[in-house]
Amino acid sequence: MSIHFLDKTDLKILQVLQENGRLTNVELSERVALSPSPCLRRLKQLEDAGIIRRYAALLEPISIGLGLQAFIRVTVDKTNPSRQAFTETLQVWPQVLSCYALTGETDYMLHAFFTDMNDFSHFVLDTLLAHPGVQDAKSSFVLKEIKNTTALPLAHLQGE
Repeated sequence: MSIHFLDKTDLKILQVLQENGRLTNVELSERVALSPSPCLRRLKQLEDAGIIRRYAALLEPISIGLGLQAFIRVTVDKTNPSRQAFTETLQVWPQVLSCYALTGETDYMLHAFFTDMNDFSHFVLDTLLAHPGVQDAKSSFVLKEIKNTTALPLAHLQGE
């Protein structure tokens, strides 16, 4: 994906949508000081360019019974051909919200949610460590959420 030039109006549209993706086009156009037709046209361009990937509802994990949040550092066998299979398989593990390939001692960092410690233990022992090529997994549990946002930092792109 290439980098796109975004003017101040595009950035304002993105900033407002990051705060509330359910705004109607009329509400959005009012907040960015643009009439509805040009606002809709710009929004469509941002979507078509892949700058806006998708729209989603952000759920409160504890409210739906997912009270255990973990970060799992995974080390894989670099000589094992199942490394690619690992990255493909983890796509279907619903507990894993995100996975990042890292530099350093850890190969992958998984961010996952579980109902409780039994759910976590079952996942690690029966799924993660049972996968061919996984050498080790180390976990850290979230004690308290200090900051959690889905909004990218757009202000610096505007020269502010």
